[in-house]
Amino acid sequence: MRKLFAAGVVFAILAALCEVAAIRLFGHITDEVLTTRDLGAFWAPAIWWLGLAALAGVTSFAGAYATALGAERFLLALRDRVYAHVQTLAPDFSEKRRLGDLMARLTDDIEAIEELVGSGLVKIITTVAGVIFFAGAAFVIRWDLALLTMALIPLFLVVSKVFAGRFRSAAALERASNGAMNSVLEEGLANQPLVQAYNRQDAESRRLHNEGRGWLSANMAQAWLAGLYSPVVQLIETVCLIVILGFGAWEIAAGRLTLGGLLAFAAYLALLYPAVQSLGELALTVSEAAAGSDRVIEILRNGPAVTDARDAGPTGRSQGRVAFERVGFAYPGRGRPVLRDLSFTAEPGDVVVLAGPSGAGKSTVAKLLLRFYDPDEGRILLDGTDLRCLTRESLRDNVTILHQETMLFSGSVRDNIAYGRPGASLDEVIRAAEAAGVHDFVKLLPQGYDTRVGQRGRLLSGGQRQRVAIARAILRDSPVLVLDEPTAGLDDATAAQVMRVLERLMAGRTTLLITHDLRHLPDRARVVAVEPVPREERIRLKRVGMPPRGLRGPRASASDRAPVLDRVSGTVRAPAPARAPASGRAAGAGAERVIGTVPVPGRSAVSGGSSGCSSKSGRSPVPPAGGAGCEEAPASPGSS
Repeated sequence: MRKLFAAGVVFAILAALCEVAAIRLFGHITDEVLTTRDLGAFWAPAIWWLGLAALAGVTSFAGAYATALGAERFLLALRDRVYAHVQTLAPDFSEKRRLGDLMARLTDDIEAIEELVGSGLVKIITTVAGVIFFAGAAFVIRWDLALLTMALIPLFLVVSKVFAGRFRSAAALERASNGAMNSVLEEGLANQPLVQAYNRQDAESRRLHNEGRGWLSANMAQAWLAGLYSPVVQLIETVCLIVILGFGAWEIAAGRLTLGGLLAFAAYLALLYPAVQSLGELALTVSEAAAGSDRVIEILRNGPAVTDARDAGPTGRSQGRVAFERVGFAYPGRGRPVLRDLSFTAEPGDVVVLAGPSGAGKSTVAKLLLRFYDPDEGRILLDGTDLRCLTRESLRDNVTILHQETMLFSGSVRDNIAYGRPGASLDEVIRAAEAAGVHDFVKLLPQGYDTRVGQRGRLLSGGQRQRVAIARAILRDSPVLVLDEPTAGLDDATAAQVMRVLERLMAGRTTLLITHDLRHLPDRARVVAVEPVPREERIRLKRVGMPPRGLRGPRASASDRAPVLDRVSGTVRAPAPARAPASGRAAGAGAERVIGTVPVPGRSAVSGGSSGCSSKSGRSPVPPAGGAGCEEAPASPGSS
C-alpha cells in the first residue's frame, strides 16, 4: 500500500509540473505569437503544449488509479484488522452494544477513515506540492505580485478552520444517528415475525422515522456547512483575482509587465486558489474522518478479556478431566460476584449436570471453561493443567459447546455441519448428520447438503436447526462437551428425542450439561445444583451424585448440606441454611426447599458424591501476569 501511495504522489506531482510548463508555454505563445502576429512561431510551442497535456493526462490517470487501489486495499486491511480484533473480545462486548451500531462502525466509519488516510492523505500531499509549484512559477513572473497573492491566502485558512470545527460536530452526530438507525433496521428485520404477530408494524416504522429524523438533521447540518463553505471561498478567490488583475493592468500600462506574463500569472492563480480551497475542503474531510475514527478507536481500545501467557503451550487431545477449584468470578465492571468458591471435578466420560434457576451462573461456568474470561479466584484445570497455561486455540480445540440459542450461518447445510472442521469430506459430514438424526430430512431438501439455510438458519425449523448444530458437534469430535440448555423451549416428546441424540454425542466424552430442566437426564449423570444466595455469597455450589450404592459418596463430608435426590419421587431437595441459635437453643437446619425433580421410573438413582465446597487446601495460586511460572499443576487435595 505504501508503494501505491508513493506512486500516486509521484504521478500527481508530475501532472502538476506538466500544468506549470503548459501555462508557461501559453504565456510564450501570447507574447511571441499573438502579440507579434507571427504564425510561424506558433507550431513548435503548440506541439510542446499538446505533448505536455497528453503527459499530464497519463500521469494524472496513473496517480489516481494507484491512489484508489492503495486506498481500497487500506480499507480492506483496516476492516479486517478491526473485525479480527472484535473476534478476540469477550462475548459481553457485543452483548452490551446494538448490532446495527457495531456494523455501522465496521462499514461507514471505516470508509470515512479511508477517505482521510487513503485518498485524503495523498490528496493533501499532491495539493501542497501543487501550491508550491504554482506559487513558485508566479514568483518567477513577478515576485511582488506573488507576495501580494500569498498575503491573501491566510483568509482561506481562517475560513477553513472555522468551518472544520463545526463540521466535525455535525459529522459525529451523523455517525451516531446512522448507527442508531441501522440498529432499528436490524432489530426490526430480525424480529419481523414478532412485529407482525403483535401488530407493531406502525410502531417500528415510527421508531425508524424518529431515528431517521435525527440522521436527517445531522446530514442537513453537514450539507449546510459544506454548501456555505464553497461560495464563501469563491468570493474570497474572486476578490483576490480582481485585486491582482487590477494591479497587473496598472503594471502593463506602465510597461513593466507583458500581457502574456499577466495572463500566465492569472492562470497560475486560477490553479493556486482552487488548490488552497481544496486544502480547506480536506479539513472538512479530516473532521468527518475524525468523527468516524473516534468510534472505531473506541472498539480498538477494548482489549481482550484474556490473552495467552508468554510461556503458554499447546495441548494435544485432552483426556477430558475438568476440575474447578474454589473458583470465584465477577463480570468486568459489574462488581457483584457471579460465582464464589465453586469446586467440582468431571472425570473423563462423566456427565455433570449444572442445574439451577436462570441467572444463577450456570452459563458463566461454560464461558470460564472456554476461557472467554479468567476466574478472579481459584483456578480451572484441564488434565491437571491450569487453563491459563494453555493457548486459547488449543484449549478450545478440545471443547465443543452447543449454545442455548442455536447458531447457524447463512451458508449450506454442509457448510454449517463442517464449520468446526472445515476440511471434512462429504462422507464425514453425512455420517455426523446420520448420528444426529438430521440426514433423512436433509435428503428431502432441494439441493440436499448444498441447500442454503438462510440468515441464522431461518429456513429450517427449530428442531432441524438444533440437530444440524448437534451434527456439527459430533463431527468436531472434542473430548469435552458443553450443552447449554439443549431442551429449552421444547415439549416433552421433542426434548426426549433431542436427549436421546445427545446421549450418543455424550458417549465417551466429558460433558457439562447446563440446564434448569431435570426431566430427561442420562442415567450416569451427576447433578450439581447452582443456587443464587444472599449478596454476601452470590453462588453456593452443592452436589447431588448418583453412585451405584448408598446415599452418600465415600468422600462426602458429614457437615455437607448438599441437595438430596429422593429415589422414589425424583425430587431434588436443598436444605435451608442453618439458623443461628436463639434463647439458648442449639443451631438447627431450616426447612428443605424443592429445587427440581428428576423423573426416575425404573432407575435406582441416589444422591451422593463429595462436596467440592469443603476443601481445606486453600486457594490455588494464580499464574503471574504474562504467564510466568505456568507448569502442570496437581489438583488440590480435597477438590472433587
